[in-house]
Amino acid sequence: MLYYGAVSYVSPYVRCFTPFLTNFGPLLFGRPPASALKDALANLAGFSSLTELRRVFGCYFPAALLAPTDSGQNSRRRIFSLEVVFWSFLDQVLNPTSSCREAVRKLIAHVRRDEPGAENGTISAHCAGYCRARARIPLGVIDQVHAHLVERMQKHIPHAAHWHGRHVKLVDGTGVSMPDTPENQERWPQTAGQKPGCGFPAMNLVGVFCLVTGALIHFATGSHHDHETLLFQSLWRHFGKNDLLVADRGYCSFGTFASLLARGADVLMRLPEKRLRQALSSKLPASDAFDVTVAWARPSHRPDSMRPDQFDLLPPSIPVRIIRYTHSRRGFRTLSVTLVTTVLDPGIAPAEFALLYFRRWGIELHFRELKTFLKMDVLRCLTPAMIEREIRMHFVAYNLIRCVMQTAALTHHTELRRVSFKGTLDTVRQFVNAAQGAGNRPKTIAALVDEMLHTIALDLVPHRPGRSEPRAVKRRPKNHQRLTRPRRQMGNLPHRNTATSKRPKQALS
Repeated sequence: MLYYGAVSYVSPYVRCFTPFLTNFGPLLFGRPPASALKDALANLAGFSSLTELRRVFGCYFPAALLAPTDSGQNSRRRIFSLEVVFWSFLDQVLNPTSSCREAVRKLIAHVRRDEPGAENGTISAHCAGYCRARARIPLGVIDQVHAHLVERMQKHIPHAAHWHGRHVKLVDGTGVSMPDTPENQERWPQTAGQKPGCGFPAMNLVGVFCLVTGALIHFATGSHHDHETLLFQSLWRHFGKNDLLVADRGYCSFGTFASLLARGADVLMRLPEKRLRQALSSKLPASDAFDVTVAWARPSHRPDSMRPDQFDLLPPSIPVRIIRYTHSRRGFRTLSVTLVTTVLDPGIAPAEFALLYFRRWGIELHFRELKTFLKMDVLRCLTPAMIEREIRMHFVAYNLIRCVMQTAALTHHTELRRVSFKGTLDTVRQFVNAAQGAGNRPKTIAALVDEMLHTIALDLVPHRPGRSEPRAVKRRPKNHQRLTRPRRQMGNLPHRNTATSKRPKQALS
C-alpha cells in the first residue's frame, strides 16, 4: 500500500478564514504575510470578529478573487461584502441544517459580541439583504476557488501514489433534485413519469474525481434530457497526457476511446458484451481468461451522440488491449469481466488492471459524501441562478474537507484513502468550536490543531474485503397520504392514511 508518509511534507497552505475553521489557520495552514494581514484588518471597519473572513488565503486561492471589483455589483462597500457572504454561504453548506436566517443571526451575534456599543440596525435581522448578496456572488469566482483547491491537492500527491506514472481519474454520473418552482421546472424539468404538480425538477450530473485524493476535479450538469454520455463529452477537453480515465461500461464506445486517445489520455473501461460480439467476437479467444491486443475498427454508422464533423475525424481503427478474467468470491456468483484499455504496456499484468477497475467503485462513496453527508441530494434554492451557486459551493466545501484530510494524512503518515470523510467533518466541527473559545492563545490553539489532525489520522475506515450491504431502507416511512395531484386540488387531507391506519384487526385463530 502507498502511504503519504513516504515523503517529507511541509504544509504549503495559509490560513483558512471560513467561520467553520476559525482560529485553525495559523498552525494548520501557515501565517499570512504581515503587510497583507494589516491591509485586510484595516478594511473591516469595526467588524473585528469577521477578520478571519477577510485575511489573505495564500496558496488556496488568491485574495483578489474575493476583493471588491472596480465596477459592477461587488464594487460598493457593503456590510454583506463578497468575502463575508462567500464564507457565510460556505458555512451553510458545511452545516446543512443552517438557514439564511441563522447565517444572519450569526453575523449579528458576532457584531454584538465584539461591538457591544454598536447601534441597533447595523445588520438587519431580516435575511432579504443577505439573500440578495448571495445572488451577487459571481459564478466565475466560485469556479476559480474550486480550481485552486484542486490544483493545490494535485500538487501534493506523491509521485509514488500514481498508477504507473499515470494520474487516474474516475468518471460517473448521478442525479439531484431541487424545490418545485416554475423557474426550476423550466430549466430542469421533472421526469415524464411524475404527474404535473407532484414531481420535482431533476438535474443530471457527471463528475470527474481523482483516484488518489478523492477531489472533485471537473463536472458537467444538465437536465434529465441530457444523457450522461453527452455531458461527459463536454469534459473531454480536460483530459490530457498521463491521464488514465476509468469508467463503467455505460461510457464505453469507440468515439470515447479514439477522442481521448487523440488528446494523449488513456482509457480503461468494462467492455459491454454487445459491442464485444459486434466488433471483436471473431478476433478474440473463446476461453474465459485471456489478454490480447487487437485493432478496434470504427463503427460503420455514426452514433447519435456525435456530430458528423466529430465522427469524420475519428481514425479507421485504434489498437486496444482486451483482458478477460473471472471474478469469484465465496457466497457470490462467479462473474466474467471483460476490460478494454488503451494501455498497451506488456509489463503491466492483467491483475493490476482488474484491481484498478475494482477501485472505480470508490466514486460511489464520493457521491455519497456529497449527497448524504453534505446534503446535496436535495438542493434548497428556488431559482436556477441560485441553484448554480449552491451546487458549486457544495463542491468547494467537499474539496475543502478533502484538503484537511490530505493535510492529516501527510502529517501523520496515514493512508489517505482510509481516512474517514464523515469523521473528518465531525472532528473539524467540534475542534473548531473549542478553538473559538481559546481566543488569541497560540499555544492552546496549536495543541488543539495537533490533536485535531491526530484524531483525523486515527479515524480510519477498516478493511472490509467482500463486504456487501445492498441499498435497502429498514425504517418505514410514516403512513401519510401521498400527493397524487397538486396540493391545492387535494382538498382536506387526513392526518394519516385512514386506509392503512384503521384496518380491522384480524381475528385470532
